[in-house]
Amino acid sequence: MKFRSTLFVAALLLAPAIYAPIASAEPAIYTGRFSTTALQGYDPVAYFETGAPAKGSKDFTTDYKGATFQFTNAEHRDAFLANPEAYAPQYGGYCAWAMADGKYAKGDARYWKIVDGKLYLNYNSDIQGKWNADIPGFVSKADAEWSALNH
Repeated sequence: MKFRSTLFVAALLLAPAIYAPIASAEPAIYTGRFSTTALQGYDPVAYFETGAPAKGSKDFTTDYKGATFQFTNAEHRDAFLANPEAYAPQYGGYCAWAMADGKYAKGDARYWKIVDGKLYLNYNSDIQGKWNADIPGFVSKADAEWSALNH
């Protein structure tokens, strides 16, 4: 009986060490399960320069935080390299609305908005509509959640 109690206590003590890494097991940049390409291949600089998403090219790429970003041209790639934090999507490209609830969800490069010079993505048009209803509130919550998830 004492052995079972000791084993139970040991299991309880080890549980946080075993399960804690799972909380932040998601990659820093969303790429999908079977890819290393960020933003589904869209050029992050294009959102800022042209005001619209544009598919990047495999001819113009760079790696950042474990993901490959594609660009429409060398100038966009070089601008990103000079200041990746200025162009990379917030919350690693995960859905901004979901992150406000502390959850990781796919960010879709087609559902985006630049707010205060930062690029935010959402899961789909319905979620984008919900997020648009209180952008400052969702950004504040998502910023706190993203920090709490060790990013």
